[in-house]
Amino acid sequence: MQKTLLTIALSASLGLTATAAHAQTLEAVKEKGYVQCGVTGGVPGFSAPDANNNWAGLEVDFCRALAAAIFDDAEAVRYTPLTSQERFAALSAGEIDVLSRTTTWTMSRDTDLGISFIGTMYYDGQGFMVRKADEIASSLDLSGAAICIESGTTTELNAADYFAANNLEFNVVVFTDQDEVVKAFEDGRCDVYTTDASALAAERSKFANPDDYIILPEIISKEPLGPVVRQGDSTWFNIARWTYFALLEAEELGVTQANVDEMLGADNPSIKRLLGVEGDFGAPIGLTADWAYRIIKHVGNYGESFDRHVGPATQIGLARGLNALWKDGGLQYAPPIR
Repeated sequence: MQKTLLTIALSASLGLTATAAHAQTLEAVKEKGYVQCGVTGGVPGFSAPDANNNWAGLEVDFCRALAAAIFDDAEAVRYTPLTSQERFAALSAGEIDVLSRTTTWTMSRDTDLGISFIGTMYYDGQGFMVRKADEIASSLDLSGAAICIESGTTTELNAADYFAANNLEFNVVVFTDQDEVVKAFEDGRCDVYTTDASALAAERSKFANPDDYIILPEIISKEPLGPVVRQGDSTWFNIARWTYFALLEAEELGVTQANVDEMLGADNPSIKRLLGVEGDFGAPIGLTADWAYRIIKHVGNYGESFDRHVGPATQIGLARGLNALWKDGGLQYAPPIR
């Protein structure tokens, strides 16, 4: 009996210790009063500052949604611009709470770096941009071209694999920073700029004459881009993951920033659970029952964020494509809140 009681007591103690450890990021965030978010140095539509250093973009909205869920304040975020080489070290060192920075989900990153991807905010693929005046119609016409690439990304290996598979010769011109890559391409130091197709569209929108450049039709890789957190903190991981899912679920259910208060009185049980009217799905992850209501009230749903920052009506002009909801032929899908 004594041995059984000792075992139960030890198990309970270990359980409490694990719970405390798993809640450490949330408690640290609450104590300092903001979410520290790692972002790009500036990719329009995803994460970029304006002249007053106000950050905006699809990935910035994820950080704002996280802050809204925790603090009921989407502005309770501070942003840390990071290069591709710096991003994972900054996350592992605790310099940021979450990395929301055009980062591709790969097996090696997911298993070797002590980090966890929480979902895919944007389904992307690597493409090529060239000058229209060069009259290049296909990436298969790029043999011998000089190609600008940012180091420390999946872009390098993808390009090498693609050119080797198609028996094409190419010369890589590698830079450590995205801005350096773009400037080198604009200055004519290379013939081609390759990276995620969404980033190509974003960077082209900043050129003095965007119409002078075209993005070739071929997509040569899968680039699921998503937010990342450190491993070992299940509470924080769940908060981040369900923040992403809440953005998707709200769009699917037709709950928007404009109608969310009206939707509090909806008869739909799924909407009631999402908004915290029925059940308490916030308590298990250390949040209030209205955590998702806060997200939608301050930020809107996924579709609203997409349209606001990168959609067809913006300068970037991206179609939903694979990023449409599953019911509209896309890949975006949230498990039910129940």
